[in-house]
Amino acid sequence: MVSATINTSTLSSEAFIAGYLDDVRYELMDGELIDLEPTGLHEQVAGLINRKLNVAIDLLNLPWFIPMKCLIKPLGQNSAFRPDVVILDQMSLANEPLWRTESVITLGNSVKLVVEVVSTNWQNDYARKVEDYEALGIGEYWIVDYLGLGGKRYIGLSKQPVITIYQLVDGTYQGQQFRGTERLISQTFPDLNLTAEQIFVAGH
Repeated sequence: MVSATINTSTLSSEAFIAGYLDDVRYELMDGELIDLEPTGLHEQVAGLINRKLNVAIDLLNLPWFIPMKCLIKPLGQNSAFRPDVVILDQMSLANEPLWRTESVITLGNSVKLVVEVVSTNWQNDYARKVEDYEALGIGEYWIVDYLGLGGKRYIGLSKQPVITIYQLVDGTYQGQQFRGTERLISQTFPDLNLTAEQIFVAGH
């Protein structure tokens, strides 16, 4: 996501949810309000992924869905993330303490897959959210870097567009990268017929 920190006093996650739950421009990180400033191209990429994954859910007739807006709030942290795409398991939501009154997820097993589309503030997607989504136990996390903005330690010196898919293995994320015509490998959707290039084209 494109993001910029707004200089305000530190917000609690409760205050953020009360004031910004329905405002898709913002998320909270360590008490700081982050303006996501979504661009048109960013939204095109997220929209394509949303469409492809919704079709995959329908084909498998799974009790999953993609909410229009949703926050992921790690328990015990003063943060609330707003993923570009998140797939929720409807059967697990009865255990979510906030879900009946607010579209807020606190338990990793409610989430089948989460996607972040990278823009200028790539550090949050490649570093911070990898750690937090891993700690929550979210089984699969995609980082879609359609502009090749990530640091060289994450995407290499070529700075080419890349999709990194993390799978949770014994509590630790294992990442695999996909470029060009390589078909994405997803444990959540093993039969998904989607290449990195098909996603990148949506961002041009």
